[in-house]
Formats: sequence, structure tokens, C-alpha cells
Amino acid sequence: MHIVIAPDSFKESLTAWQVAQEIAAGFAAVFPDAHYHLSPMADGGEGTVDAFVAATRGRRIELSVTGPLGTPVEAFYGLTGDGRTAVIEMAAASGLALVPAAQRNPLLTTTRGTGELIIAALDAGARHLVIGLGGSATNDGGVGMAQALGMRFMDTTGADIGPGGGALAELARIDASALDARLAQCRIEVACDVDNPLTGPHGASAIFGPQKGATQQMVTLLDQHLMRLADRLKDDLGKDVARTPGAGAAGGMGAMLLTLGGQLRPGVQIVAQALLLDEAIRKADLVITGEGRMDSQSLRGKTPVGVAQVARRYGKPVIALNGSLTASADELQRAGIDAAFSVLHEPGDLTYALTHAGPNVRLAARNVAAAIRVSQLLKP
Repeated sequence: MHIVIAPDSFKESLTAWQVAQEIAAGFAAVFPDAHYHLSPMADGGEGTVDAFVAATRGRRIELSVTGPLGTPVEAFYGLTGDGRTAVIEMAAASGLALVPAAQRNPLLTTTRGTGELIIAALDAGARHLVIGLGGSATNDGGVGMAQALGMRFMDTTGADIGPGGGALAELARIDASALDARLAQCRIEVACDVDNPLTGPHGASAIFGPQKGATQQMVTLLDQHLMRLADRLKDDLGKDVARTPGAGAAGGMGAMLLTLGGQLRPGVQIVAQALLLDEAIRKADLVITGEGRMDSQSLRGKTPVGVAQVARRYGKPVIALNGSLTASADELQRAGIDAAFSVLHEPGDLTYALTHAGPNVRLAARNVAAAIRVSQLLKP
């Protein structure tokens, strides 16, 4: 029997690789002779770097970059085993978690650190960039990132504008002549799971600004500033990206990455393709996936559904093991998940769930495997 194990992480308790290992250990207690293909997954957000590194025997590279508030932060990116692909989580350098709640102000926060991670990846020889959007503290339209890469954003005097979404009020001209030439040799894939445009009532500022600390007055200003950026991108660089679905992702980072030639795609699709998940599932008898919490939101393109979509193409059954489970059986069935289980087997609070995640996943996997074994014995 060939079993593909392709879970996401259980946030705050287990990495995707650890989840996969626990599931494999639980199944192996019942099916010791089965072949297990472990493919730890992610959807472009937290854990994407670790998933790539684990699956390709790559390495995680840590370095100091400019944080959202302009001060140094310790960040990281991943380099795959062959050294050709760099995996960057925007949140590692420009994330909301790096800004204390009392200091969250998207008029001031910058994406420069994400650009510095890209430079480091280029210096390491990578020419395929996978950039995960999500969890950003910024609303600068990706300008800070582009400045780090050599693009100039100037005011009426020809001076460079400052950091943050507020500084876009001074933007008069964009000059891309000094943009890092190595980017032209790169394939840039952007893990983006939202389809918001850059501006307007469904744009970056209106939808995502408040969670980054923006008041309603700030939202209005930030939207106006991104409109100004969109005009300059169109007039100075010939890039009309403001209405492209996903341009508003990560405070407008989507728009800037489109300008640089990036392709925006659902994160789980990018990860699945890079990890050759199709090939593994095509040969499988059973697929096991899961995540820390499976609810209705999970069914809108998160890792388990992405894995199930691949499995559906080949007619393979899918079982999901999850920390908590609130999605209905009908919802799961429509998403291509044949059966789903919570790994919690006794009452407990969140602290218990997080601290006992490993043993609970292993026990749940063993019990599911035992049920499969029983069903085989009952076949006529």
C-alpha cells in the first residue's frame, strides 16, 4: 500500500513535517510494510519555507533585515536543495507579528525588509523566487521592497520618498532604470489567496488596513495614496495592474510583484507543484492531509482542499486529520475530503491541545489505520 501524507502545520504546536511524521508513525503501527511518502505542505503563509526546505533537503537562511518599523529584525528565507529556488515568507520580514499592537500604523510601516530578503536570495544564486504573501503589517504598495531592489520613487524635487504608505502622498515619479538586473532572469511565483484589487471599497486599504492599525481616516488616505501609486506605475512604467485580482494582497504588495513580472497563484497550488505532489498522489492508494483547525474558511482554498483537489484528479480517497473540526460532512464531501477526524480524544483546553498535539496526532492516525484494517478484514 502506498500512502501519501501531505498535511499543513498545526499552528503553534507542530510543523507540517512533524505532523507528517506523527501520522506516518501512527499508520506504521498498523501497516508496517506500507510505503509512506511524506510531503509536508503549506499554502504560502507561515510554514511555507519550512515545507520547501524539508521536502527538498534544502536549508533555512537567517539574516538581519529592515523590519516594518525601519529597525533591524531577524528574518529568514529558504533555499531548496538544488539551490535554484528561494522561498520567502513576506511576514518574516514585514509581518504584523513584528510590530507591537500599540505601534501598528500602516502609514509608517515598510516592506523594505522583504526586498532585502530577495536580494539575499539573488546573491545566493536563486533565479526562481516563491514569495508568500499574508500576515503583512504594511500598506505601502510594495514600494519599500522595490526601493530595496533599486527602483526609485521620487517627489517633485527628485528626492526619494520616505517609508510607509503615508509617504506615497509625495510620489511624483518612478524610475526603474536601476532595478536589479538579475530580476529579469527570474521566474517569480507569488502565493496569493485573495483576489482584491489594489484600491476601492474592496481594495487593500479598505479590507486589510484596519487589521494593521488603520483608522477610518487612515484608510481613506491610504486608498488615495495607492491610487496615486497605480497612476504612476501605469504612466511611468506602463504597468496597469490596479484592477488585477490579487493586486491588493498584502497592502498592495501584489501590485508591485505583478509590476516586476510575478505570477499570482493560490499558494497551495504553487507548493504542490514544486513538491511534485501530483506525481506522488498518482501512485498512491490513500492520501492523508489535515491542519490545525478545519472549518468553513479552510474549504476556501487552504491546504487540505488543495491536496484533495489533486487527489480528485486521480480518483484517490482522502482522509483529513485535524486539531479541531467544525466543517460539516457535506462541506467536506464537496471539497473532495472523504472523511475527517479531530485528533482530540479527551476533553481539554487549548493549552492541552497544543502541548499534546504530537501524541494525539499519532494516536488518531493509528486508530484510523486500525479502522481501515478492520474494513479490509470484513470484505467478503
